[in-house]
Amino acid sequence: MTGGLVAKGRLDGRLRAGVEGLRHIAGGLGTSVLAMAALVVMLAVAAACLVGIGLLVVPGLLRVVRSVADQERTRLTRWGPAVIGPPPLPATTREALRDITVRRELAWIVVHGTVGFLLGLAGISLPVYAVEDVTFPLWFRAIDPSLGAPGIFWWRIDGLADALGVLLIGLVCAVLTVVAGPGIARLQALPGRRLLVPAGDVDLSLRVAELTATRAAALDAHALELRRIERSLHDGTQNRLVALNVLVGAARRALDRNPEAAAEILDRAQDATELALAELRAVVRGILPPVLDDRGLAGALDGLAAACAVPCRIDVDVPGRCAISVEATVYFLVAEALTNVVKHSQATFVEVLVRRTGDRLSVRIADDGHGGADEADGSGLAGMRRRVEAYDGRLVLTSPPGGPTTMDVELPCGS
Repeated sequence: MTGGLVAKGRLDGRLRAGVEGLRHIAGGLGTSVLAMAALVVMLAVAAACLVGIGLLVVPGLLRVVRSVADQERTRLTRWGPAVIGPPPLPATTREALRDITVRRELAWIVVHGTVGFLLGLAGISLPVYAVEDVTFPLWFRAIDPSLGAPGIFWWRIDGLADALGVLLIGLVCAVLTVVAGPGIARLQALPGRRLLVPAGDVDLSLRVAELTATRAAALDAHALELRRIERSLHDGTQNRLVALNVLVGAARRALDRNPEAAAEILDRAQDATELALAELRAVVRGILPPVLDDRGLAGALDGLAAACAVPCRIDVDVPGRCAISVEATVYFLVAEALTNVVKHSQATFVEVLVRRTGDRLSVRIADDGHGGADEADGSGLAGMRRRVEAYDGRLVLTSPPGGPTTMDVELPCGS
């Protein structure tokens, strides 16, 4: 039984990796088309430079190249370690052409606009041929046998046996999609990972600037958290304790004059005490949920799912324990995200996946709602981003109008 569950888990993981690979390949194909267009323009400008008129448009070409490269940087950051953007282009064309970052971007345009495009076509063709070939026995009689099978025009289809042979090829294509897709995606992304990252001291200075901004965001988030706790104590618990003090004083004065009234006042004082304790516990849970210590991250998230008004599936695969601060961050992120789903998305299902790979903890929260989530609409997304960036993590939100909405979070999880 256990072996069957392990095999099923491995198969599910392989299928998810294949689907993710297809998504990466499709995104890479899009940027490779842009790179190919930029390459054509670059060749045209180079030819125009031979007669002296192309130099006038070189600055515009470099801006186009930078724009396309930034699209790839954004894509790579969305699916893996962040690729930090370079500083602005140098002021003059001569300085720009001497800049190592510009030269690497030009080299990337050549590689990604050719090899990346071919890899993208190959990766996308596999599932297309798999669907066509697997379904071919259902519709092969509707075409002329001399036209052959999909993508195999020289193979004359004379009957069901030939069509079943095509079906077998389709199954092979489906297996290759799952097995080879992630590798094709990594190979397609490799030039960008090598050429579009800042070089040397540029990378270091940009990293320092990024960490400085992250530190400022962390301090702001800390100050906001302290103000939230202060407001909770002042507006809630403190008022309850003041009311309790008044009731106890009233009970003491009533003991001699009206003992029955004193008993009633003490009952009210007991109710006020219970309310104050409940609010104090809520404040404590808002600082660091005790459930994380008692049940771990998986158990704490299961508790959130059980209390969620929208059906929620939790899938946590995190060997061992992460730093408690990281687990608390994930807990609060999921809690806030589920609250947003219930309030705004009109979703019928939400899924939370948590995985640990090396020293990185990845969290995906996906729902089937109407989408259109925006950090500027006051739904708490900006605060969630600040909380993640305070730990040198990253948050990527994908929420097109009409849905679905997917939030991908990645955090360092050193214990």
